Amino acid sequence: MRHRTLWFWVFVGPFAAGLALFTYVPLLWSLYLSFFDAHNTVSPSRFVGFDNYTSMLRDGAFTSSLWTFAVFSLFIVPATYALSLALALMVNRLRFARSFFRSVFFLPAACSYVVASMVWKLSVFNGVRFGLANTVLGWFGADQTAWLSTTHPPWYWLVIVTLRLWLQAGFYMVLFLAGLQRIAPQLYEAAAVDGARPGWQVFRHITFPQLRATSVAVVLLLVINAFQAFDEFYNLLSDSRGYPPYARPPLVYLYYTALGQGQNLGLGSAGAVILALLIAVVTIVQARWFGLGRSED
Repeated sequence: MRHRTLWFWVFVGPFAAGLALFTYVPLLWSLYLSFFDAHNTVSPSRFVGFDNYTSMLRDGAFTSSLWTFAVFSLFIVPATYALSLALALMVNRLRFARSFFRSVFFLPAACSYVVASMVWKLSVFNGVRFGLANTVLGWFGADQTAWLSTTHPPWYWLVIVTLRLWLQAGFYMVLFLAGLQRIAPQLYEAAAVDGARPGWQVFRHITFPQLRATSVAVVLLLVINAFQAFDEFYNLLSDSRGYPPYARPPLVYLYYTALGQGQNLGLGSAGAVILALLIAVVTIVQARWFGLGRSED
């Protein structure tokens, strides 16, 4: 037992030390900074209590960034859920090359958000005739579109949503595949005996109810990831003259607050704590509403 404990810490110790140093210590220090006037310093001395929190909650730009999250969630959560579930159902029905297609659809999840943003910005949705999207539109005689323009219509939402869809749909497809493989085949056999028609009827009464736990987990993860959206907004729109309406999510706003010209680390830390609490509340409410952990039976 002594040797097993030793080897446990040999393998786990470096990871635990890195997690504590690069995650937990910054989190605690950010909480500490949120109660101080921390302009251009991470070692402040003037205690301000909850002033940073009240200032952040009264800031219209911060509340506007929360509305950006709401708009982004309305687009990306149902779209990713439907696409990943459809991909999982198609891959699960394959009788050959299932592993190949599973890998192909999952591969974008390993791509960097920054790299994917640059590809979308410079190649796919470039605002000139050499961009892929404008080239396809040109085949049908349509005019060129400035996809990342800050004017109306807000085509930048199409760029951002399709980018996030391409990056994360494969990951959630794998989660749904795991859920589909947990469904007992006897349920489908019993449904066939009872006269259920293959397709929509079986999916509605057998497959979808059995995926409830997986669906709840997927929705929770999608909402949390929407809260944490940063790379695509920053890399696709940061060179614009200010962010257009509903195009600056909370993390982008906090980034400019803490690391912009003012470098108000105390105010930015207070906003980060508020955002973390908001994510926790939304997650708990969703988990209770959907009954996370409840048996499929």
